[in-house]
Amino acid sequence: MKISIRLATDRDVPELGCLIEASVRKLQARDYSAAQLEGALKAVYGVDTQLIADKTYFVAEARGDDVPDGAGRGAALIVGCGGWSRRKTLFGGDRWSRREDDLLNPTMDAAKIRAFFVHPDWARRGIGGMILDACERAATAEGFRRLEMGATLTGVPFYRVKGYVELERVEAPLGDGLTLPIVRMGKEV
Repeated sequence: MKISIRLATDRDVPELGCLIEASVRKLQARDYSAAQLEGALKAVYGVDTQLIADKTYFVAEARGDDVPDGAGRGAALIVGCGGWSRRKTLFGGDRWSRREDDLLNPTMDAAKIRAFFVHPDWARRGIGGMILDACERAATAEGFRRLEMGATLTGVPFYRVKGYVELERVEAPLGDGLTLPIVRMGKEV
């Protein structure tokens, strides 16, 4: 089995939507209530097509004889995704109503690490780290020297290992009085 990283395209959106939903429902279930997860899937999480248009969103693809495609062997399967952004929005997909699409200044602002999800069947195989490395390299190549993100509670341990530190805790409103705890984390590169 070979894992490769490539830029996401508009054709990937349906598969990404399924991957994000599966990842959220399974991998985040220990850190958030079922109501929080459902609210987040409706109001916060989802594909961010601006990242795809900006060419800053990556997918991890598994390719090999063991990946079924329904018609034979040797298909490619998206098993993870994540990106970085030169825009102000800290977290949230297209559904998130509090987006800030203004561009950041690489000499003053931190690039945003965004929208990381790994399919639960492929978790803990280094896929998130591969995508994060690609994001950090790309943001650094554009002149950013600081990175920050809105990490889920589930993601905090992973990002700590990768050198990110907690900056503050925020609550993303989900409606019906529910919120989603998010941890703003940062790193110097």
